[in-house]
Amino acid sequence: MGFLKGILVRLVCTALAFWLATLLIPGITLATDSPGEAVTTLVLVAAIFGLVNAVLQPIIKTVGCGLYLVTLGLIALVVNALLFLLTGWIAEQLELPFLLDGFWPAAVLGALLVGVVTWLLGLVLDRD
Repeated sequence: MGFLKGILVRLVCTALAFWLATLLIPGITLATDSPGEAVTTLVLVAAIFGLVNAVLQPIIKTVGCGLYLVTLGLIALVVNALLFLLTGWIAEQLELPFLLDGFWPAAVLGALLVGVVTWLLGLVLDRD
């Protein structure tokens, strides 16, 4: 039961972080007026983001570990932004009303905000 609870807590934290990103960052849009569709979209986008990160990030870190060392980890901002863009592209292909407009305003700031908010919420909510 603890494993499932952990996954659900992370999913809810990520969905809340995406919701905050749509409110605070101008290039990230949730193009729906229906509250039910908005919640469904945010949960689905959070799940997509989690899958993209779980599958691709370890591969990227392994292949590009030298680049991470040379840049003292700053390349992680670019990698996270690209994974954020990939999440937006997958959401678009699935016809979800989640739109990203541009690399710098939406992807970089969005990935940064989602990462920080998810981390903070995880600290508060993921206690047994």
